Amino acid sequence: MKVILANPRGFCAGVDRAIEIVERAIELFGSPMYVRHEIVHNKHVCDELREKGAVFVEELSEVPDEEYVVFSAHGVSRAIIADAEKRGLNTINATCPLVTKVHMEAKALSKRGYTLLLIGHEGHPEVEGTLGQVNEPMTLIQTVDDVATLNFTSDSQIAYLTQTTLSVDETADIIKALKEKYANLKAPGKEDICYATTNRQSAVREFEGNVDLLLVLGAENSSNSRRLQELGINKGLQSYLIASAKDIQVSWFEGVGTVGITSGASAPEKLVQEVVTFLKTTFQADVLEGLEREVEDVKFPMPKIFQK
Repeated sequence: MKVILANPRGFCAGVDRAIEIVERAIELFGSPMYVRHEIVHNKHVCDELREKGAVFVEELSEVPDEEYVVFSAHGVSRAIIADAEKRGLNTINATCPLVTKVHMEAKALSKRGYTLLLIGHEGHPEVEGTLGQVNEPMTLIQTVDDVATLNFTSDSQIAYLTQTTLSVDETADIIKALKEKYANLKAPGKEDICYATTNRQSAVREFEGNVDLLLVLGAENSSNSRRLQELGINKGLQSYLIASAKDIQVSWFEGVGTVGITSGASAPEKLVQEVVTFLKTTFQADVLEGLEREVEDVKFPMPKIFQK
């Protein structure tokens, strides 16, 4: 058996930054360090941070007054920020700067009078945070079929934004349908789907015709990881989303000559290496590193609270 590792894969700059923020907050301010929502969507990451003193909560009401609380990489609504200020909580914002970019776009476009459409998945914390950036209603678009239900006039001043972790192909189809319906549709100044999402999907496309089976390391609630599995399926690959090597079933590999492995932007590399070890041990697999077509050297600054 041959194994090819996708390149790039795994942690992106926003995830690296968010994890480091929690770790540094614990070092500076002690534990417990409250974190609203999973800092990133990966159980292994969150479990390691719990061991260091992080306490993950879903609502601010679970955080005692005047304590420190970290906002996750997915971002939060203005209402959450206002509630934290009202209660005297010490907030540390770990929102990915690329998500913050979308928030700033929403505010700027709203001030200019645009009706906003947000392409994304209902219930995802990033989407909830973006929807909560403006006072005016923002319409959520999840599929091409949703475009047909829009009843704005053809000359309406409409702009769209997107969640940062969507399928590049599916989003392009939705945008195409929107442009066909609204000729004056305004696009973001720069594409909202983040570089890491795009690069990881491009790497999986390289597997088409070259591997028989795809393993994606990532969590079920990780949007970018699920999109990688969906892309593999759409390319005709037997594709599985797994949290770790423990989820692997040997029966999957009957008749399989080449396996492709990738990981979502919030999945640690050690999980990939555990899968590699399993395949080497079980099938005496030869492992090759895929060609790195996109070098990722993005670095985001830390919040000012750590820059004193």
